[in-house]
Amino acid sequence: MKIRKSRTYRKGRIEIIPMIDVMFFLLATFMLSSLFMQNLDSLQVNLPQGEAEKLNTSKPVTLTLTSDSQIFINRIPVTLETLAITLKPLLINSQKDLIVSADNEAPQGIVVQAMLQARSVGAEHFLIAVKHK
Repeated sequence: MKIRKSRTYRKGRIEIIPMIDVMFFLLATFMLSSLFMQNLDSLQVNLPQGEAEKLNTSKPVTLTLTSDSQIFINRIPVTLETLAITLKPLLINSQKDLIVSADNEAPQGIVVQAMLQARSVGAEHFLIAVKHK
């Protein structure tokens, strides 16, 4: 008859699978949160739907037009008369692109007049913001 020890000692192990699960969760969380870090300086408006490529600029200048004909440049309220004065210092750098974020219900005349004012102070390219389908 073999006598066993009353207590068997097992060597400790480090389980790596739970650590891999935690690291994958953190990686997925940071990847998803970085997708929402693109922040335009515009107000929430009802954009028209369409297909467009993603914007790859460092700090874009945004011209926002609401449904009640209010105009904003990077969240700064302006009028058609003060639009050119406010926009000109922002377009001095090599940044000549202007993102137009017009509400779907905004009057077309106000949108066109605002774009013409922006063109007169140096805006070369107008990027129209749309809501993806």
